[in-house]
Amino acid sequence: MFFIFVANMEFVGRIYETKRLNEIFNRNRSEFLVVYGRRRIGKTFLLRHTFSKRMSFHHTALANSGLNAQLLNFNTSLHRSFGSLLPHSPPQNWIEAFQRLQKGLEQLPAGKKLVFIDELPWLDSPRSGFLPAFEHFWNSWAAARADIMLVVCGSAASWMIGKILKNRGGLHNRVTERMHLKPFTLAECKMLTKELGIEWNLHQLMEVYMILGGVPYYWSLLPRGKSAAQAIDTLLFGDNALLGHELTNLYASLFKKYRTHVAIIRALASRKIGLTRDALIRQSKMPNGGGTTRVLEELEQSDFIRKYTPIGRKSRESLYQLCDFFSLFHFNFIENKQQRQANTWLSQLDHPQHRAWSGYAFELLCLQHTEHIKKALGISGVDIRVASWRSAGQKPLQVDLLFERRDKIINLFEIKFSSAPFVLDKKYAAELAEKLETFRRETKTRSAVHLSMISPYGLKSNTWSGMVQVNLEGEDFL
Repeated sequence: MFFIFVANMEFVGRIYETKRLNEIFNRNRSEFLVVYGRRRIGKTFLLRHTFSKRMSFHHTALANSGLNAQLLNFNTSLHRSFGSLLPHSPPQNWIEAFQRLQKGLEQLPAGKKLVFIDELPWLDSPRSGFLPAFEHFWNSWAAARADIMLVVCGSAASWMIGKILKNRGGLHNRVTERMHLKPFTLAECKMLTKELGIEWNLHQLMEVYMILGGVPYYWSLLPRGKSAAQAIDTLLFGDNALLGHELTNLYASLFKKYRTHVAIIRALASRKIGLTRDALIRQSKMPNGGGTTRVLEELEQSDFIRKYTPIGRKSRESLYQLCDFFSLFHFNFIENKQQRQANTWLSQLDHPQHRAWSGYAFELLCLQHTEHIKKALGISGVDIRVASWRSAGQKPLQVDLLFERRDKIINLFEIKFSSAPFVLDKKYAAELAEKLETFRRETKTRSAVHLSMISPYGLKSNTWSGMVQVNLEGEDFL
């Protein structure tokens, strides 16, 4: 479940995450919790909502600021929490700043003391000495007690993972808990639209998800009383579009040299199945070295791309695929400035570019809802391998999603985005039969292969529909 705050609306709770946070808080030991996830995903809202009345110290770092400004801001947070217990003049360095935090916490009454530092990566400015001082605060004092809960979060997932979770120095293996906050599911977004007073049908809801992804902040901006297409025009096109320049803001907030990351994303947006590392380097014009490896790792850690190896292929044939809905939409429809005008999206609804994009985006939606698909199949407790397949033959046959199940069943999913029940005709049925036979022959599988269809409104019954053994529809995602 999820929660978000919108004016005049109550929090709608991430039930699992809230329960877990409270369990961690109530342990009889000191805890060091790292919460990370992409920008606008709701990290701060979750922590403020869960611990609003239990925070002993709360600090939010300044963006793009140097050491003196960060220390002055930290001192303001110290005085907000501890008042006249501490000196008024700003600390001279981070060692002194954390010594003051320690002194303030020591003078509080007995009981668990929660320290929450938001946007932690912003504090680590060049030559600031922040990270050694932070390490010392935890290792020399907080970890030795049983009454401290240190919670840190930040949108720069690559920094959080590299500097904290995979720290090779003083914080190595010091984190006691981690929470990777993921985007909303389609069902959660439907609940949010209900809270916002928005009424859309299933097809409209899915299309908006395929544009915005499960980013709660984006959904909170949707206007009432408009169709889905009108809402997208309002948010993304026209002179005053709130999200018209979001892509640059998004990547610039996460990565220092963000243009290299955007170059990778732009190259991947043009290829549905993804690109090998070599092909990606050629298309994005990036150097073949450690710098590109780091960029790819950062994008993967931040949930923008995924790396996968199709069945029957070697690791060097692994593909990188764009899996961020908003970025995919941007490079298909927003980056072209000639299209950025009112009613742009309304005019695109019957365009071939729209059909091509929607097919790809709907496949991504299914890929990100594999747990819902498992539940619909009645195999929630069955171990599966989520994979894809590309024929080694001359004919470009492929399966973008398959479940290789422990119960010796393979579900081959055929995924089609349509506004009505999908109609399987004679020609398409023959193509599917050929795909099934080729898959069995090339993989030499001994498992039973079930042709499975996913479409927003399911499959229409006719002469050829009987070859489909599993028929899933959009309601199975809700």
